[in-house]
Amino acid sequence: MSLHPTLQPYADAWTHSVDAISELVNPLVEGEWNRRTPCPGWSVRDVVSHVIGLDCEMLGDPRPIHALPRDLFHVTNEQQRYMEMQVDVRRHHTAPEMTSELEYTIIRRNRQLRNESREPGTLVRGPFGKEITLEEAMRRRAFDVWVHEQDLRTALGRPGNLDSPGALVTRDALLLALPKVVAKDADAPRSSAVVFDVHGPVEFLRTIRVDIQGRGTLETSPALGPAASFTLDWETYFKLACGRVTPESAADRVKTEGDPALVSAILRNFSVTP
Repeated sequence: MSLHPTLQPYADAWTHSVDAISELVNPLVEGEWNRRTPCPGWSVRDVVSHVIGLDCEMLGDPRPIHALPRDLFHVTNEQQRYMEMQVDVRRHHTAPEMTSELEYTIIRRNRQLRNESREPGTLVRGPFGKEITLEEAMRRRAFDVWVHEQDLRTALGRPGNLDSPGALVTRDALLLALPKVVAKDADAPRSSAVVFDVHGPVEFLRTIRVDIQGRGTLETSPALGPAASFTLDWETYFKLACGRVTPESAADRVKTEGDPALVSAILRNFSVTP
């Protein structure tokens, strides 16, 4: 295989998750495609349409020319409008049309990955028309497809793969966003620390330290006397960080200690996905 070793974990994670999605939706009857998922405003069909659409963009396919309806109340900004285009254009596709397009897209993407010889730093077209590195594009796809696999599992009552390769990519991506959540968005006090203790299929203990300039850094060492601490399970952590549950609905699964105002500000800003 010609794929750069740096990119291989993202290819493996994407493959694992997209194959799981295909296995989940292949046996669905027509009505099951309309089930609501935790992704705001999206059904099972919509989530699969999104997965197909963004992988088609990774293949270099042109985006559809399509006018969005005016009554999509979950679409409130330009980022969401961009993502909704690939979804709405498939809203009336039948179950066989959806599964056949998904299967064909997976075949094409697997072929692309087998033949991929570009360096990780190569600039490619990313979402919203911006250029990003190939490594970042593949990391985002692995993250996105795993989260949507979990959306489908929740909607269909088929839990699983909480510790799969995509889960580990998602963990790392969410942790990279944590310093900004704590230091900037929640405005944690300078020279303070906030601890996150996550248990379950994916376990980790991380500290965000805020320096005298108000910058946050991610550390693996625990902190004595943190300004705030959070103890929660992995499923609740990623669902909060991806906006799939609200802090209020997850309150019984999150143990907190420390400054109540800071705890509230962190939870209020915890969702980092568009």
